[in-house]
Amino acid sequence: MALALAFLAGCAGSRGVSGSGTCDASAGCVQEAPLDSLRAKFQLNITQENGDVQEFDAVLFSVPGKRYRLELTGPLGIGVASMLWTESGWQMVFPTEKLYVKGNGYMVGLLNDNTLPLVHIHQVAALFEGKLLPERFEKESLADSAGVTVVKAKEPTGRLFTYGEKDGRVQWLSRQGRDGKPERIVFSDVGTLEGREMPKNIRFERDGKPFLEIRIKKVTRGKAFSLGTWRLNIPKSYKAVGE
Repeated sequence: MALALAFLAGCAGSRGVSGSGTCDASAGCVQEAPLDSLRAKFQLNITQENGDVQEFDAVLFSVPGKRYRLELTGPLGIGVASMLWTESGWQMVFPTEKLYVKGNGYMVGLLNDNTLPLVHIHQVAALFEGKLLPERFEKESLADSAGVTVVKAKEPTGRLFTYGEKDGRVQWLSRQGRDGKPERIVFSDVGTLEGREMPKNIRFERDGKPFLEIRIKKVTRGKAFSLGTWRLNIPKSYKAVGE
C-alpha cells in the first residue's frame, strides 16, 4: 500500500503566489492567507491491479505553485500518509509502516513502477480550483463526435493532448503517458463549490482502466494555515521505500 500511496502526490497549474505575510515560529502561529490558497476535503479511491478498491479520506492544503500538504486517513481516522511538496523538494511518510519517500521536481511518484505513473503535482492540485486544462495551450484542430467537440491541442512545452467539450464544459482530457500508453482524466458530477462551478468527481484512467478517483466534498478558499502545516519530520527510525 505504501507504494500505491507514493503515487498520490497529485496537484496543478504553476502560478505565482500573492503575499504570504510574516510570522514568527511560535506555536499556533498562523500566516496571512494568500488570496489563492485553499483547503479541500475529498474521498480518494485507489484501484489496485487485482480490482480491489481502497478508500481514504483526504485533506489538501494548497498554496498553488508554492507548496502543498496532503493528509490521508483510513478506517477509524487512522493516519495513513502525509505528503509535503515545496519548490525545494517533496517527501511523504507512512506512519503505520514507518516508511518514507523523497523526491525533487513537480513530477511525483515512483520512477520505475509502470503501475504507478508519475503525476504532475501542479496539474492535479489545479483540479480543486476548477482548472481542468493546462495553462497557455494552443488549439490545433477540432472535430465532432457524438455531440462532443474533440479538441487537439499543444502545451507550451510542446506536449500534445486532446480534450472533449460539450455545452462549454470539459468532459475529459487525454494524453500519452511516459511509457506510450494512453492516460485519461474523466470529469463528472458538475456542481458549485464555494461559488465556483467544477466537477466533483474526477476519475483517472490508464490504458482504459481506472486506477484513481477523487470525489470532492468541500473546497474553502483564502485559507490561512499554521506554520506546522509546512513541516513534515521523518523520524530516524523510518526506512526509505524499497530499502
